Amino acid sequence: MTLTHHQAAVLQQIIDFTHDHLQKSDHAVFVLMGDAGTGKSLILNQLFTQLAQEVPDSYFLVNHPELLKVYRELAGQTPHMLKKYYQRPTSFINKLHKQGKHVNLTVIDEAHLLLSKPDHYNNYYGDNQLKDIIQMSQVTIVVFDPHQVLRTKSFWNQQRLLALIEPYPHDVVHLKQQFRMQAGPKLMDWLDHFIDGEVISPVPADIGNYDFRVFADAQKMFELITKKNQRYGLARMTSTSGYPSTLDGGKHLVNEGHFHLPWDQYNFTSTPWAEQPQTIDEVGSIYTVQGFDLNYIGIIIGPPFYLTADHRLGVDPSKVTDVEIFKHRPDLDPKEFEESKQALLRNSLNVLLRRGIKGMYLHAHDPKLEQYLEKMAANIKVNN
Repeated sequence: MTLTHHQAAVLQQIIDFTHDHLQKSDHAVFVLMGDAGTGKSLILNQLFTQLAQEVPDSYFLVNHPELLKVYRELAGQTPHMLKKYYQRPTSFINKLHKQGKHVNLTVIDEAHLLLSKPDHYNNYYGDNQLKDIIQMSQVTIVVFDPHQVLRTKSFWNQQRLLALIEPYPHDVVHLKQQFRMQAGPKLMDWLDHFIDGEVISPVPADIGNYDFRVFADAQKMFELITKKNQRYGLARMTSTSGYPSTLDGGKHLVNEGHFHLPWDQYNFTSTPWAEQPQTIDEVGSIYTVQGFDLNYIGIIIGPPFYLTADHRLGVDPSKVTDVEIFKHRPDLDPKEFEESKQALLRNSLNVLLRRGIKGMYLHAHDPKLEQYLEKMAANIKVNN
């Protein structure tokens, strides 16, 4: 893909920053911020493809196994790029600690997924992965989106990030223009207000060349997703947390009215989940679609989300069934910890709402939320 003029200017700014600080004796940090779909990963991929061939000891880190598969696949198709350049942060940190080594350059995609507390289950014994990586690197390039933080063990916000990089020479750039979704700016604004818990207003009639619908029946939504997948490919069902572990043939099901499909199965292959044909009959989660582009996405807004009395999107953390989301953190005071639960759940839905390039279909578990969304979307012209 071709970069816009602004994206190309940001790319050159990062390259100049890197070459400048490679000549110095400090640990320098460049942060690229932006919402999902603003082109952060596109810039990062082009950046690393160039710098890895100019700067020895360069590594690309991402704490997302499915996304790592995509980058390694791209590396295998790109001359002079090696799959070993792309690593998980924990493996990278532990290896360098053991060897007592430092590297010239680290590039981190989805840095909001880095651990910000110890996680002995995953063999991370430090206090903060980003801090460790910065101190092991001459230059660190970070892509960060606070609206995609999903678990308390990787709890970040912009203030925490800026406080961590304050001791080091650093630059911060924000990307704002949306490129992934073909939706118009009015729909993007509506989604922002919806997620933030503002009063839910009617969906603007002018939403651009985008297929946005609300379904009372999740099964009918799945049937349309199947048709879109047959025609365009990369159309998948997804859901938020909130569905109890109901087993059928050893698989955990998402049950919503007449709709019954299993959650995404653990992917042992090198092919990303959404690119495997059999996954049309599974329900994707934030763990399999974060960072990916889908042509069409069906989203089940699960039991933790409801319509408040004053017509806002409410969140009930007690209805979460994903035990990995809320791990206790003694470094967060009780009020901050409770507030983080609300933010993490809104973020999890936000991640799903930014995946669909051509279209997005919604079904809400809460009947009041479902009916109100249908009412608010009644004026939209359906694109078939």
